[in-house]
Amino acid sequence: MSADATAKLADFLDEKAKQVKAIETEAEAIIHGKGDQAGYEAKMREKAALLSKLSGEAAPLVAALGRGLADDAAERLDGFSQNAAMSLKVGSVFFMSALLYPDEHKAGEPNNLELFAAEVRGWA
Repeated sequence: MSADATAKLADFLDEKAKQVKAIETEAEAIIHGKGDQAGYEAKMREKAALLSKLSGEAAPLVAALGRGLADDAAERLDGFSQNAAMSLKVGSVFFMSALLYPDEHKAGEPNNLELFAAEVRGWA
């Protein structure tokens, strides 16, 4: 494992977390500003679709970490992607909106993807 490999994965995760935040911000503006439920639901599906692909897209970066850390990272990313895929399968907008957030999450706190990106950055 190299510091470069962890930095590349952390950068990738940070970028995905920013994309998720942007989607969520747009979704909030759509539902609260326009009262557009269908538009909100479309944004939540976009969020879930992005997360469902996360593990696969990160696979080359994860492989570069080396065996121990790669296994840990793959497991965490698979969890994010599997939950997102399940939310799409069942079609639950609530499930989609709750992706990445623990039950006790408070507004302004980082979500689980942001926390994981910071953890990966600390592996260097």
